[in-house]
Amino acid sequence: MDFWEPKTVLMLKKASIKLLGLILFFSCDKPKSLPYYNTPEFTPLFTDRPAEVLEKIDHKIENFTATNQKDKWVGLDDVRGKVHIANFMFTRCTSICPIMTNHLKVIANAFKDEDRFTMLSFSVTPWMDSIPALREFAASYDIKAKNWHLLTGNKNEIYSLARRSYFAEKNLGYTKDSTEFLHTEHVVLVDPQLRLRGIYNATLKTDILQLQKDIQQLLDEN
Repeated sequence: MDFWEPKTVLMLKKASIKLLGLILFFSCDKPKSLPYYNTPEFTPLFTDRPAEVLEKIDHKIENFTATNQKDKWVGLDDVRGKVHIANFMFTRCTSICPIMTNHLKVIANAFKDEDRFTMLSFSVTPWMDSIPALREFAASYDIKAKNWHLLTGNKNEIYSLARRSYFAEKNLGYTKDSTEFLHTEHVVLVDPQLRLRGIYNATLKTDILQLQKDIQQLLDEN
């Protein structure tokens, strides 16, 4: 018995370690679902229950049409069923827009071959940002990702879309109209069902890295 006891104890210890490892593996929490946002105050709703989402989340991105730097129409049907992000910029901006654009290139490069993902950058000075201006802007930043659309269109529609659909200026912008200039550092994350799932400061690298993770999580979930 003296010979077998140490060996038996050792085998039991190894078995216990393996069992503990399996318990930890299967008990590890999966990444929590991203919150849903239904109002311009961006009060988060965390839920994994589809019935609760259907009951409580009724805000979705409204219909829109715009023209991209390649002189092609882009609208709601181009993002429906995909994960997409949206931000609002203008080509002559010398303050936050260059920082935002360079940071968003990180996202563009990470998902350049992902057909289930789209990036929308709407001009807030569409009367100045013609298609050639957008094309020149894209060239100056070496923007080549096929799923990154620089967009121009009707000012009132773009401003309404930014403030009423994307809540891009959060609750402070919701009550403004198109006579008040739109200028925001926010980029908004939207799921394939056109529901808001995140808002980020595109001038901050930490927010961009988090955005990249959240995009991937939505892609994995869908």
